Amino acid sequence: MHNPKFTIFLAALLIIILLQTCATPKNEVVEAPTKELIVRHDRPNAPILKGVSVPAGYNYFFTSGQIGHALDTAAAYGDPARYGDTYTQSVGALEKIESILGEAGLSMKDVVFLRVFVAPDPNNNNEIDFEAWFKAYGEFFNNDENPNKVARTTLGVASLVRPGMLVEVEAVAAYASN
Repeated sequence: MHNPKFTIFLAALLIIILLQTCATPKNEVVEAPTKELIVRHDRPNAPILKGVSVPAGYNYFFTSGQIGHALDTAAAYGDPARYGDTYTQSVGALEKIESILGEAGLSMKDVVFLRVFVAPDPNNNNEIDFEAWFKAYGEFFNNDENPNKVARTTLGVASLVRPGMLVEVEAVAAYASN
């Protein structure tokens, strides 16, 4: 027959041995898990990325589409004097995004994706001036001040919401949770 006191003793001894085996010694340093970083999948010879991997634990910030600053509010919609050419509007839209991100405690370095809509420019024979957009983009990304590239989609469209608006830009930023 089994002695119940002996069975309890063996069970208690087994638990003690398991606890000692599994316990972390007091002098052992346990490192906190490190947060994975955003991975920018580069295209070395291109100003934009192939894609971006954002690991769990990051937050996203989405801007609405931003247009350039009105240069001359007295000028009629459709008059190039109101908003300027593609380059001027591109810079203005990116400056607005930079300001919006700043209000949220972020910067252009946190941007991981842009979606850009470019319409025909009367200052460019009514053709879409992608080169003007690319030039403006290079002033905010993939440069000495901000070496980060972003994943990006650039679309040529027939028009934007109002005559004379030539560029609209949406941005997505990613940042670590606290």
